[in-house]
Amino acid sequence: MDSETVRFAVVGVDHGHIDGMVQGLRSAGAECVGAFGGDDDRRCAAFAEAFPDMPTVDDPRKLYADASIDVIATAAVPADRAGIAIEAMRAGKDVLVDKPAATTLEQIAELRATVSQTGRIWAAYFGERFNSQATNKAAELVRAGAIGDVVQTIGLGPHRLNRPTRPPWFFQRDRYGGIITDIASHQVDQFLYLTGSTSAEIVAATVGNHANPDDPGLQDFGEVLLRSPHAHGYIRVDWYTPDGLSSWGDGRITILGTDGYIELRKNVDPAGRPGGEHLFLVDKKGEHYIDCAELPTSFFPRFVDDVRNRTETANSQEMYFTAMELTITAQLKADAHQ
Repeated sequence: MDSETVRFAVVGVDHGHIDGMVQGLRSAGAECVGAFGGDDDRRCAAFAEAFPDMPTVDDPRKLYADASIDVIATAAVPADRAGIAIEAMRAGKDVLVDKPAATTLEQIAELRATVSQTGRIWAAYFGERFNSQATNKAAELVRAGAIGDVVQTIGLGPHRLNRPTRPPWFFQRDRYGGIITDIASHQVDQFLYLTGSTSAEIVAATVGNHANPDDPGLQDFGEVLLRSPHAHGYIRVDWYTPDGLSSWGDGRITILGTDGYIELRKNVDPAGRPGGEHLFLVDKKGEHYIDCAELPTSFFPRFVDDVRNRTETANSQEMYFTAMELTITAQLKADAHQ
């Protein structure tokens, strides 16, 4: 199907990330031909308002059975995403799944087996990397040797709770997967990407609920210490972003090298620069600032090409699995000591 238009459908709109996924696929030339929203009437209404031209179906099996559909995209309740992906792949579809793309190691094992059996693409949408100009620019600088050998990354993923907008599943540990699985999958993915690691081990992990005692299923703080054969990483995620911040979270990454360091302020610069996608580089020659906001990103065009050509240019299949396996392993380690 080298020159054919890639056709995709949506199954599950429970998280608003699906809007960006649909927009990204469309911007890459893919055609969305249908959607099954799910049981969340509020989210279904918001999705329909965002995409009024998109036809809907009352049963996702109609989309799985449509041989003209190449890809299923989903941002269903996290615990349900693996099941949707497995059913779609068994029906001959590739899948693009919002992170976290799975919530248990058993799901990962079944996903691995299904990919092996079907030859389909299972892609986890790590938006904090794939849609971040600053992160991709940092990787370019690292690959060019701008800071020497990378020794460590520090990834901070604070989020605003926005309690009134959250559905019931958001507060249920078995449904959202835990704060490390839910949020820190982004930071684990970026650790692997920015350090050039293909494997790692979880050294330590903790979670807690310090500000929401009336919601015992919610974890509002998590941290992870991990290392690969040549690099170290620290991750902190939380639901404490104050209402006074102009963004939903002051996401940051620091990349420490033997000859310098890079800091990314992805969403906001409290020091006063407008917008997001700020990159600061300190090397042997001095202090440098790069505004990355207008730089291009390439995930969606590459993913669509991968669907056409059966390649792995957007991200390797194995790295999707490695990132989620490490994340879930860290979550389980933290839960065991909670």
